[in-house]
Amino acid sequence: MSKANIQWFPGHMHKAHKQILEVLPQVDIIIEVVDARIPYSSENPLIAAIREKTPCIKVLNKSDLADPDITKLWIDYFEQEQDMKALAITTSKPEQVHQITKLCEKMLPNRLGQDKQIRAMIMGIPNVGKSTIINILADRIIAKTGNEPAVTKNQQRIRLPSGIMLSDTPGFLWPKIENAHSGYRLAVTGAIKDTAIEYEDIAYYAADYLIKHYLPRLQARYEFEETPTSDHELMELIAKRRGALRAGGHFDIYKVSTILLNELRSGALGPLSIETPEMAAVEKVEAAALIEAQRLNKIEVKAARRKRYKKNKNKH
Repeated sequence: MSKANIQWFPGHMHKAHKQILEVLPQVDIIIEVVDARIPYSSENPLIAAIREKTPCIKVLNKSDLADPDITKLWIDYFEQEQDMKALAITTSKPEQVHQITKLCEKMLPNRLGQDKQIRAMIMGIPNVGKSTIINILADRIIAKTGNEPAVTKNQQRIRLPSGIMLSDTPGFLWPKIENAHSGYRLAVTGAIKDTAIEYEDIAYYAADYLIKHYLPRLQARYEFEETPTSDHELMELIAKRRGALRAGGHFDIYKVSTILLNELRSGALGPLSIETPEMAAVEKVEAAALIEAQRLNKIEVKAARRKRYKKNKNKH
């Protein structure tokens, strides 16, 4: 796996982060929408850093595309944290979406009353389905929806039929995705544009994971009798089954990548999860160690620069 440290922080995302910091002191509860297939990679570490003691609901959206057994593990994992509840939903079932407002009321019983109003803030990374959730909660079209990341550009406030005042925020990623695995998983699910990492690399990452965790699904979907032992072998078998071979017996890597990623994203391979809480626990430690190493390296570089500056100054 090649290194996938993605830096993607357009101006409107920087502005969104600033707006959230300004509004947060007036917020009673945070609703963070994550992708149920990749709850760790699609949660925003900036939110964890700024929420402090503000109650939070983790909404695991697209749960119909995720492995239900692993989704249960994620709900237990998130609810170990204080003042946090987790809810698995799919926007194809509006009654599940409306559970969000009921959970807000349940978590904040002291905010219910004629003269009191629950002030909620909804946030999430691009393309996680936040806008569709808002439209269902509001019972009308308020937020623009789309499959392209970063559709919502401005912050807005919406009064929901339940009486909750909802602050919407533009979907934004954090300045740098330190964990290479998270970068790939975000790309596999389509949360970041396919141009952020080489398209074929995204497909090969997905192929390697699927062989290890969902081999029977692959065999059922692509109807091959052989057992692929590597990502390349899997891609080759798919090419043979789907007519993606070129002259000379070579396969069209781009075409096979498109087939595999489209079928994974659409749910054609069945409900699957691309990470587990155990994986997240290991990767969090690795990411923290990497950040610390980078911090120490910066200190060393600055110290060496000062040393050189003093040395040159003494010469003159």
